[in-house]
Amino acid sequence: MFNTNKPLAERLRPINLQDYIGQLHLLGPKAVLRKAIEAGNIPSIILWGPPGVGKTTLAFIIAKYIKAEFYTLSAISAGVKEVREVIEKARFHTKTLLFIDEIHRFSKSQQDALLGAVEKGTITLIGATTENPSFEVISALLSRCQIFTLLPLTKEEQVELLHTAIKKDKILIERQVELIETEALLRLGGGDGRKLLNLLELVVLDLEVPVRIYDQNVLDVAQKKVAMYDKNGEMHYDIISAFIKSMRGSDPNAAIYWLARMIEGGEDVKFIARRLLIFASEDIGNANPTALVVANECFQAVSVIGYPESDIILAQCVTYLASSTKSNASYKAIKAAKALVRQSGDLPVPLHLRNAPTQLMKDEGYGKDYLYPHDYDNNFAPQEYLPQEIAGKAFYIPGINARENEIRERLKKLWKDKYNY
Repeated sequence: MFNTNKPLAERLRPINLQDYIGQLHLLGPKAVLRKAIEAGNIPSIILWGPPGVGKTTLAFIIAKYIKAEFYTLSAISAGVKEVREVIEKARFHTKTLLFIDEIHRFSKSQQDALLGAVEKGTITLIGATTENPSFEVISALLSRCQIFTLLPLTKEEQVELLHTAIKKDKILIERQVELIETEALLRLGGGDGRKLLNLLELVVLDLEVPVRIYDQNVLDVAQKKVAMYDKNGEMHYDIISAFIKSMRGSDPNAAIYWLARMIEGGEDVKFIARRLLIFASEDIGNANPTALVVANECFQAVSVIGYPESDIILAQCVTYLASSTKSNASYKAIKAAKALVRQSGDLPVPLHLRNAPTQLMKDEGYGKDYLYPHDYDNNFAPQEYLPQEIAGKAFYIPGINARENEIRERLKKLWKDKYNY
């Protein structure tokens, strides 16, 4: 039975890979994920990408291809109890796939509840998230899953989606829809397939049959019926981007404006505060170490208080961070160090830096010739702390600002010509 009560995006949800639009880097003919799906051999995975790009749909398709018993939970409403119930049911099936939408909202204890079942293969987990899993998913669970990044739909893919809708959906077929112009639909859709289709349906139902869609029709309907701030859509990402860039650019006035847009749009207060925490370290760092303290106190305060009083606390923190001296030296340092770790592998810890709790270790030279800095003038004794293969490699290059200039001068005096400061 054709259900006309479902929104267009739901009515058109594909049930196989042939009808799935987008993500060719993962699902193209020779792509690794497509091969795994068609072979019915899927590991536990995390699907990371913006809203409306097909994460949930892909989970349903995978379940169908691998012929698994399929369970779905939303991290907004489910907890440890519901997870354990699915794991218990899984013991009675050959294959069980558990899809958890918005897995980034699961607490550490809720994610911990998944570990054993995922590791033993009792369930195959598919988690969907709009947030960077490196920050939001615990490392133990991440290590047991493969991460696949889904991209916003391209302009061509969005156009294909629109034409598919007017050719296949019964309601749109009856209304004799013709797309004369698509620019406004694409701009407002912003790479979000769900938003694009639901906007299309909104416009179609507002116009007389036969429906002829021009950009102005779309803009008129959107102005009347579509909120300008969508917490789950493109505007969400555009505004947070403008917010961060305004603070990075030391413009407290613009930063406050974008903060107000998020608050008025009902953005989660913790989401904003988390971004401030990241910003304080990534973009200010050692140029003003107090910034991280202020951001952390802000996060703690708004987590307890909530709206509307949190407006004031957020405003204080935002203006402070935006007005602060900036440095991304620490951010660049960890990126460079991680890149070298991936390139050079697990280099051995120098013997003199190793602990020697046993006599055997002492005999092997563990801890030998280590210089205890507090036994020397200025609490410093020059010695090598890096593996020999990368000795002298500088990752942290202090930024050009008052505080880090002091840091640079101190490091120069201590290390003389060893590091290029």
